[in-house]
Order: sequence, then structure tokens, then C-alpha cells
Amino acid sequence: MRLSEFGEKEIVNLTDGERFGQLSEGELLLDERYGKIRALLVRDYRPGGRLFGFGRGQEIEIPWSCVKKIGADMIIFETEDL
Repeated sequence: MRLSEFGEKEIVNLTDGERFGQLSEGELLLDERYGKIRALLVRDYRPGGRLFGFGRGQEIEIPWSCVKKIGADMIIFETEDL
């Protein structure tokens, strides 16, 4: 799969079904030494993640080890730590 194909995929937590936007709104963190993906860095759009309910929230780092499935439309990860 090419990196350009990741951008439009929705990021969803399998644990609670929470959506974290599209990867095109976030970043991939790479291990420069080995050239592997280390984590997904996405904005926290959840109601508690925004200041007074306005604007963009804080960034959340999702370890690559938590990613369970990459489908045609979604990247599904599983963690209860968010």
C-alpha cells in the first residue's frame, strides 16, 4: 500500500467506536533509523479534548502496535488508554 492511499482513511478506535478524523488531518511518526511507522499522530476532536468546545483539540499519539486493521475506508486501532 502506498502512503498516498492512507490519507483519506477514517481512524476509529475499536474499543469504543470513537472516530479520530482522517489520517490526512494527522501525521505518521516514523522511526528514521529503520524506516518503519512508529505511531499515528491525530487531533483529538472529542468534546472533552477541546478548549471550551471550540477549535482543534490536543494531539493524540496512537502507537502503531495498536493498529489492528487497515481496510478500504478505515484504519482501526484498539486501546483503552485514550
